[in-house]
Amino acid sequence: MTATGVSILKADRDWWRGAVIYQIYPRSYQDTNSDGVGDLKGITTRLPYIASLGIDAIWVSPFFTSPMKDFGYDVSDYQDVDTLFGDIADFDAMIAQAHRLGIRVMIDLVLSHTSDQHPWFKESRSSRFNPKSDWYVWADSKPDGTPPNNWLSIFGGSAWQWDPTRLQYYMHNFLTSQPDLNLHNPEVQHALLAVERFWLERGVDGFRLDTINFYFHDKDLRDNPALAPERRNANTAPAVNPYNYQEHLYDKNRPENLEFLKRFRAVMDEYPAIAAVGEVGDSQIGLEIAGQYTSGGDKMHMCYAFEFLAPDPLTPARVAEVQHDFERAAPKGWACWAFSNHDVVRHVSRWGQGIADEQAYAKFLASLLMTLRGSVCIYQGEELGLTEADVAFEDLQDPYGIQFWPDFKGRDGCRTPMVWDDKAINGGFGTGKTWLPVAPEHLPKAVSVQEADMASVLHHYRRFLAFRRQYPAFAKGEIEFRAYEAPLLGFVRTYGNEQIFCLYNMSDVAVTTKRPLEQLEALDGHGFTSTINGDTITLPAWGGFFARLT
Repeated sequence: MTATGVSILKADRDWWRGAVIYQIYPRSYQDTNSDGVGDLKGITTRLPYIASLGIDAIWVSPFFTSPMKDFGYDVSDYQDVDTLFGDIADFDAMIAQAHRLGIRVMIDLVLSHTSDQHPWFKESRSSRFNPKSDWYVWADSKPDGTPPNNWLSIFGGSAWQWDPTRLQYYMHNFLTSQPDLNLHNPEVQHALLAVERFWLERGVDGFRLDTINFYFHDKDLRDNPALAPERRNANTAPAVNPYNYQEHLYDKNRPENLEFLKRFRAVMDEYPAIAAVGEVGDSQIGLEIAGQYTSGGDKMHMCYAFEFLAPDPLTPARVAEVQHDFERAAPKGWACWAFSNHDVVRHVSRWGQGIADEQAYAKFLASLLMTLRGSVCIYQGEELGLTEADVAFEDLQDPYGIQFWPDFKGRDGCRTPMVWDDKAINGGFGTGKTWLPVAPEHLPKAVSVQEADMASVLHHYRRFLAFRRQYPAFAKGEIEFRAYEAPLLGFVRTYGNEQIFCLYNMSDVAVTTKRPLEQLEALDGHGFTSTINGDTITLPAWGGFFARLT
């Protein structure tokens, strides 16, 4: 921080390339008014902690005015803060404090749909002839009164909801209370670009764009074809959801989106050092879409894909496969990788079933994520090694989990309140009854406990982020995989004349292997204890080895 307390951020248009972004789910981060829900003031009070991690930016999940049917992802006013989280002055104060600490702020914009309580939708549904009658996706029924086509909602059932006023169906990819905007209408595009500009004028440094491939639908409303059973997976929706039974050619992933993304990027480019990461919500062709959306330097800076958010086991082959697939799909694009977020089972639980040394495993995963080619998103609590919380049915808040319980328990298990102090009420989150229960199993992993233990997962994140910053190859370099047999994973990150060799042992027993033929300068400061002995390297369970090639 400077002596004057002003921003210490540099106007670097390329800051996003290789950035480490910390995702905050505001409801669950810090409650300052004892209503059981986190708020913007809570984020501001915790910014020094976030800065101490060594991250580059925060991504703040939606805080806009909303009826909270989908906890903020159903917006009823794009240009104001929901009173649950504070007010616009609290947002401005959060931005100012973040910038004083050298942290950029990205906000989560949900542009594919709004709440049914948004004034735009209220006007649109009032008649077929009002000025906003075409701002949402409306369609007549089939002659027998059934929906216009076979499109399905991610949250279950048809993607069409009957409206008794217009005597038409409206489209909703998610909840029935989340009608889809019609971006084929130029007025809708103009209104959304005005929202973008509003927040840029307030000082945000970029956006995380929710479900970016859902913006457009097929104008002819053609039926989606069936998907062969062997191609179905549970990466976009749980396996119990028939959404996986279709090939989603016409309800999303439409080519018209490319021109809108160019318009969105052009507005960002009017401001210094702005970046956007688009969430590609598709496990069928996600990387191909990411390639399209990040190509040419005139659309998205990065895309946030689902490959490492999926339940597929994490193996050396899987890591290499995902990186190679992205390179093929987007040779000039840029990925943003995450292992956890607010929508999926926390990765220590998702991949770590049966692993005895959970702490070592969490440290290994953190290091792997931060040495892959691409930018990085860390989800709150990940730096503590938090596991998925077990939320009882009677405590569930997520409509998705309530709909498919018990086969799919929803997203509440990764959204429980952050644990700051194991001795304080509600783990230091706040004194009121929390919107979701604080997980008792999280308390021994609270920040207060880990701060006192230099061997903790929290301190490993800090050490490894500091280690990563020393070598530009980690942030911006190319990646080349070396031929190792499982459980070893080896690759070289190259940037200019710098080559950093990374070797991981993805198993719970020590492994010895031959060292590379090149001359090595072993690097330290990363927290692992691998050793070189002659022409071999020995890695402990879940260990890593790093060296400069000379």
